[in-house]
Amino acid sequence: MRYNRGKVVYISIFIFMPFIQKLFLFSTRIVLGWMFFYAGYTKLVNPAWSAEGYIKGAKSFVGFYQTLLDPSILPIVNFLNAWGLTLLGVSLMFGVAVRLSSVLGALLMFLYYGAVLQFPYPNPHAFIVDEHIIYISVLLLLASMRAGRVWGLERWCASLPICSRFPRLREWLG
Repeated sequence: MRYNRGKVVYISIFIFMPFIQKLFLFSTRIVLGWMFFYAGYTKLVNPAWSAEGYIKGAKSFVGFYQTLLDPSILPIVNFLNAWGLTLLGVSLMFGVAVRLSSVLGALLMFLYYGAVLQFPYPNPHAFIVDEHIIYISVLLLLASMRAGRVWGLERWCASLPICSRFPRLREWLG
């Protein structure tokens, strides 16, 4: 990003990115998007699904996770969990609002990680780093690289009138 007479001018790194790098960035976004979409969709279509079992098994920050089991809070947690995963997947697959959704997705993965962590072993086959840390890293990489601009709809989204009126919004949505 550089400034030209007070206006922000974005210099796209994607112009100089070789085709193979664009292909791998795009395929990573699509594959991860499908995984999150499917995880959320299966929760949405299963009326018996609840995060209660996962939360009850929390090994770290037990007090925090126990508050999420409150009958007035658990339906909100279930709603946010299922729809958050589904919309994260849609965002990644279509390449819209990838920055915003990736950061929120990384936060969700951190909440998942905190529940299973029995420091320093999140599971019997891992030492500090498990799949949640990998997801967090990849999501933050996608956010930092503006991955939605590689064969995604973020360029279109950034050109919408609302993004012109609110330049900060453009940074998160496109």
